[in-house]
This record gives sequence, C-alpha cells and structure tokens, in this order.
Amino acid sequence: MKLLIINIRELYQVEDTPCSMVCGKDMAFLPSIKDAYLLMEDERISAFGEMLSLSSSLIADKVIDATGKFVLPAFCDSHTHIVYAGSREQEFIDKINGLSYEEIARRGGGILNSAKQLHEATEDQLYAEALVRVNEMIRIGTGAAEIKSGYGLNTEDELKMLRVIKRLRETTPLTIRATFLGAHAVPTAYKGSQSAYVDLIVNEMIPAVASEGLADFVDSFCDKGFFTCEETERIMEAGARYGMRSKIHANELALSGGIQIGVKHNALSVDHLEFTGDAEIEVLKDSSTMPTLLPGAAFFLGMNYAPARKMIDSGLPIALASDYNPGSSPSGNMKFILSLATIKMKLTPEEAINAATINSAYAMGLNDTHGSICIGKRANVLITKEIPSIYYLPYAYTSDLIDSVILGGKVVCF
Repeated sequence: MKLLIINIRELYQVEDTPCSMVCGKDMAFLPSIKDAYLLMEDERISAFGEMLSLSSSLIADKVIDATGKFVLPAFCDSHTHIVYAGSREQEFIDKINGLSYEEIARRGGGILNSAKQLHEATEDQLYAEALVRVNEMIRIGTGAAEIKSGYGLNTEDELKMLRVIKRLRETTPLTIRATFLGAHAVPTAYKGSQSAYVDLIVNEMIPAVASEGLADFVDSFCDKGFFTCEETERIMEAGARYGMRSKIHANELALSGGIQIGVKHNALSVDHLEFTGDAEIEVLKDSSTMPTLLPGAAFFLGMNYAPARKMIDSGLPIALASDYNPGSSPSGNMKFILSLATIKMKLTPEEAINAATINSAYAMGLNDTHGSICIGKRANVLITKEIPSIYYLPYAYTSDLIDSVILGGKVVCF
C-alpha cells in the first residue's frame, strides 16, 4: 500500500543518511523541509522532498492533505512500566501528606504494592489493562516503546509480565522492546537476605527469561535503598551471557555509582539521573551509553530535575522518556514530556524533539529503523493539527495537538 502525505507545512527530522544519535550543540538543530511531501510504502518511508519535486504521475492508494500542518517522526518512549495491575492513587495522597518515595516503600507501598496486585492478576487481565495504555500512548503520538517487567519479583510473575509484553508486541502496531527488570526491588520474602534474591535473579530468572526469548535487555535499579553496584554488576554480567544488553535505573535518589557501572558494562542507556555531577558527565563522554532523562517522575515526585542543560552543554546526547508507571509517573504523554523538558530543564524545543525521537530510538536499539524521516526507516509519523509553529507543541502543554498517527504506513489514529 502507498500512502502519500502532501502539502506538509514543514516536515521535520529529515535525514538523507541515518545517524545513530545527536549530541551536544547539534541537538539544537532539527533538519526540515518546508512545503513537503512524504511517501510511505510497505510499512517503510520510500520518498520525501519538496512538493515542487513530486512527480505528477505518482499514484498512491491513499492521499492525506496536510495543508497547514506539521509532520515529524512518532515519539519513541524508551522507558516505560505499563504492564501493571490496578493503580496506586492512595500513595498519591500519601505523597501530598508529606511522605517520601522511600518512606512509602518502607511501609510496603511502592513497587511492592504493585507486585502484590500483579501476583493476583491473570495474564489476560494484565494484557487488557496494558492494551488500554498502549492505545492511549499511540493516540497521543508514540510509535515505539520499551516496556519493563519488574512488578513480579519472583520467577513465575516476572515471566507472566514478559509474556504479556510479548503479546502486546504481537497484537498492536506499537514497536515494542522488552526489558527484564527482576532487580526492581527486594521482595518481602527476601528482606534481610538481599544477596539471596540476587542469586535467584542470576541463577534462575535470567536463564528462564532467555529460554523463552522474552527480553531484549536486562535492567537493575542501582540506587540508594535498592541494589548496590556490586549486585548490579552481577546481574549485568549474567544478562550479557544470555545476549541481553544492559539498561540501568541509576542516580534517581543519590549519587549511586550506577552511571559508572552502566558505562563499564556498555549499557545501552542509564536512566533517571536526577543526581548527576561532573564525574558522571565525564564518564559518559566518549561512551556508547545514552543518558535518558525522565522528567515525568521528577514532576510527579517533586524531585530535582536531571541537569539536562549542563549535560548537553558538555557535549552529551540525552534521550527523553515517560517512565509511565503507577507510582511515580502515571502518564505516557510524550508531548507533555516535551513540555517538562523545555519548561523545567530549559531545553529548546528542537533539543527536546531530538531527545524524544532519534536519541530515544537509540536508547532502545531502534535508531536504524525509527526516530527520523529517512528512506528505508519504518513509516511511523505523526501529523499535528494546524498550529502556529513546531514550538507550539511544548508551549500548549495540555492541548490536544495531534491530528493523525501513522504506524507502519497505516493510519491508526485520526
């Protein structure tokens, strides 16, 4: 099927030759073509350019007139936890009443609360709830997402989560990457014997996940009150033996050493990074590890934001993701993430869009196929409504500005 978009006011994030990521000062540049067309065929981008260059003999199965509208790659959300049961709004009230994230966790809330609810849910129930979230994310412009396990905290329930993620990948138009996050928290049964739980992850969970081919990546919450650098290294090394590249939750709550461990083990990304100093920035330079920032969590928890401006000015790339989860960021709205990045972290709109497209595609190993308008890449794009400029996307932070979403060359939302 050939799908042609014509009269595009401006087509953004165009590439003749695909790049793996955008770094430092280059993040302020967003290549574009005015008065453009975009042709998609058999799920891929097949041509684009100025309207003046569009052949009059071209015949498409469907034509969309985008007069007055902007087109850009669908968002890539490289850090989510959208397979979960129920919700945690009571903890939202606890936060309003002054309890910290760590205090709620010590009282059996947080991740352990979600683990209890997930244990009681069937795969079908988890799939039905997660499908609602997937459709919501697609409707507001996301075309690819990484989804983590981590609310199981035992072998059976972690596998249950990953099977649901696999089912979502097979039944929805969203491009999905799966991450095993057994090291999300220490379950109640292992309080006081955390090393024994790490043994379980390394010796039982990871081999079981690998035997079913359920995960692309392995992750660990390497932070104050969760897993140590030494424990995270064991988990990363075990995952690598089974072909799972590392992605690490790091430095959300303290200067944990998680960034250094991530770089040491060639992690694809280190995520959160609210606590990042000069030493952490220095170790990230010249590495292949993508710093991924999650401003939705900082917003919801009332925490300091990661030093995005300093990181970019130091020459680093950054990616943005939603951290969609029931406890610390209950939203998958990547347009709102753009707003937080610009308003709270002082990124320019161009930097934020680069971080939410090409760089976030890199952060889940999809930069060869997603994140930009490039011939041969997957035809995942969004069309805005008629808005004054691309800057209006983060500026009008609650407005519904997405007109249509196209995934794999097919219109899935309009």
